[in-house]
Amino acid sequence: MAMLLIRPCQMSDLDDLMALSRAVGRGMTSMPADEAAWLSKIEATTRSFSAQGAEDPMGTYFMVLEDPASGRVVGTTAIYTGIGLDRPFYSYKVSTLVSSSSDLAVTRQARVLSMVNDYTGATEVGSLFVLPEYRKPGVGQFLSRARFLTMADFPERFGETVMAELRGWQDENGNSPLWQHLGSQFFGIEFQDAVNTVALKGTQFISDLMPKYPIYIDLLPQEAREVIGKPNDSSAPALHMLKKEGFQFTGYVDLFDGGPSVQCPVGEVHTVRDSHQGQVRISFDITEQDEMYMLSNGNLNDYRVMLAPARMAADGTLMINQETAQALGINHTAPNARYIPFKRNQQAHAVAA
Repeated sequence: MAMLLIRPCQMSDLDDLMALSRAVGRGMTSMPADEAAWLSKIEATTRSFSAQGAEDPMGTYFMVLEDPASGRVVGTTAIYTGIGLDRPFYSYKVSTLVSSSSDLAVTRQARVLSMVNDYTGATEVGSLFVLPEYRKPGVGQFLSRARFLTMADFPERFGETVMAELRGWQDENGNSPLWQHLGSQFFGIEFQDAVNTVALKGTQFISDLMPKYPIYIDLLPQEAREVIGKPNDSSAPALHMLKKEGFQFTGYVDLFDGGPSVQCPVGEVHTVRDSHQGQVRISFDITEQDEMYMLSNGNLNDYRVMLAPARMAADGTLMINQETAQALGINHTAPNARYIPFKRNQQAHAVAA
């Protein structure tokens, strides 16, 4: 695998980020093909990756996957803190109502969707995307797990609960059965128009138009019922990886397309829990045959995460090659890094979440 680098987005990435937005397709609210939205996201990221950012209740840590050979941005991954504090973060909660009749000696259970904003104040991971030509085994996993190294590096900046909202299932034409049979009845607009409105204008229109009462799932057509909690085909590998990190589905789904949300206490995320911070040493013996590690430099002002070969020495020092040290900005005056072994999943690799 060629050397890949993850770093915070910057103004010079704007054209590449616009191109990525156009490649993403339908349903990803955090990456609209809108230049003003991207400028705002880049500015927010610059603020978050600064000393002053620690004071903000809400933060945007939007990072990009760079191909060092070309300098091109080929993927994205992000952390959003304090979600729902500036505008409501709505979900449906799937729950069960039980009713009974003594006259008929009948007890019935009914599943319902209730609109809630239970994730207010949580930390969200999202915006995971990789260009098709870079969808090699391990790349999506690297983008996904890099966010958790960031949380381990700067724990005071992230809430107690981290969640992820996965894109819901759509057919080959990009149509969402849940939106067709539920959301569109109340909003009267196309699915992508609703996604764009959230991305660019916020969630006020949801408060204005969405019913406040529980919606009985059994009253929906079967094709709509079947996709509640079902991820988009492109997001299924991302969901699999999140579950391997300790995330669990607890009944929350997306308001528009029914995609599942999963959550985990930050301290119980496996990469956060199992990563180590320690000394590293440059060695000229490290080759591509050595074990792969994820490494971060812990430097807020020039943050970098890499996937690179490394080897643990007998004295507990991690040995890396010169190229890795240079890319991470590690030298004799700052010989420390956070790291965790990286095992590629040959079965599935995430491309969108």
